[in-house]
Amino acid sequence: MKVSKRYAESAKLVDKTKEYEVKEALEIIEKMPKTKFDETVELHVKLGVDSKHADQQVRGTVVLPNGTGKTQKVLVFAKGPKADEAEKAGADFVGAEELIPRIQNDNWFDYDVVVATPDMMGVVGRLGKVLGPKGLMPNPKSGTVTMDVTKAINEIKSGKVEYRLDKTNIIHLGFGKVSFGVDKLLENYETIINAIIKAKPAAAKGQYIKSVAITTTMGPGIYINQK
Repeated sequence: MKVSKRYAESAKLVDKTKEYEVKEALEIIEKMPKTKFDETVELHVKLGVDSKHADQQVRGTVVLPNGTGKTQKVLVFAKGPKADEAEKAGADFVGAEELIPRIQNDNWFDYDVVVATPDMMGVVGRLGKVLGPKGLMPNPKSGTVTMDVTKAINEIKSGKVEYRLDKTNIIHLGFGKVSFGVDKLLENYETIINAIIKAKPAAAKGQYIKSVAITTTMGPGIYINQK
């Protein structure tokens, strides 16, 4: 597979046989040739659990101290005073049943997070097959099914991220932009990795964190020595 000149230059900075301290890895990312856009810095954590078992699920949310660098668009399913509250709190879209056909028939996905008040979950449930595969289904565990819509919107807008296992027992998420610099990225990294460690299921046996790698949107992976 042919790789770009920029990727090849970036790859030269990384020793594939080595596990780096996270600060060192972030310093390497800072030295890599820049793209025309501000790349996201991504975290990939392979865990020694089996996501097929309900008691070994790892999922949660955490507010990153320096945000994600991305402005999250929030859709809120609410009615009456709660809809008014959501609008005041800065939700990008607010509605109820009338949004169902727009999402189902018009493929409308111009938002990053969906929040719903508990009384609206009967309505939102009809969108399970559409929102579920995209990871957009509101969930009490991630704080997106709540009566406190103001708090939910504020947290999402200030850098709240959700982490969850995929089918291969890996957590993937962006934790900032290259432009943040080493110190801010390091703070975000430590916040998310500590949350994942705290979320270790009681049923998990053996080595919990199998491997950790960070990468940029267009760059090579760098393995981290994460004790």
